[in-house]
Amino acid sequence: QVQVVESGGGLVQPGGSLRLSCAASGFPLPYYAIGWFRQAPGKEREGISCLNSNDGRTYYSDSVKGRFTIGRDNAENTVYLQMNRLSPEDTAVYYCAASYPPPMTDATMLREDEYDYWGQGTQVTVSS
Repeated sequence: QVQVVESGGGLVQPGGSLRLSCAASGFPLPYYAIGWFRQAPGKEREGISCLNSNDGRTYYSDSVKGRFTIGRDNAENTVYLQMNRLSPEDTAVYYCAASYPPPMTDATMLREDEYDYWGQGTQVTVSS
């Protein structure tokens, strides 16, 4: 079955960087998407980035575009989220999730309800 495990969270100062990793496995076919979501205290969960493993296309929310980068790590089953120029507003629990099969349209790639398998989350705290 599909398994999703994220790691890499921690405490970082404003302006700093963190690199999160998501190890995903168990897909019967290479037609899936890996998404990163975050939930800040008192806020709804937000889809921030996604990688469509079928065609390699990437997607970003406006809140992270230009600062965060999603991609495949050296390990084929690992997806990273490189987070740069972090601010306190980025403080949240970050989740990796898998959608199998992937969303059908670009407009739904960051929709929470499109994802079926979720990691346990990793805390990212941006504070001085």
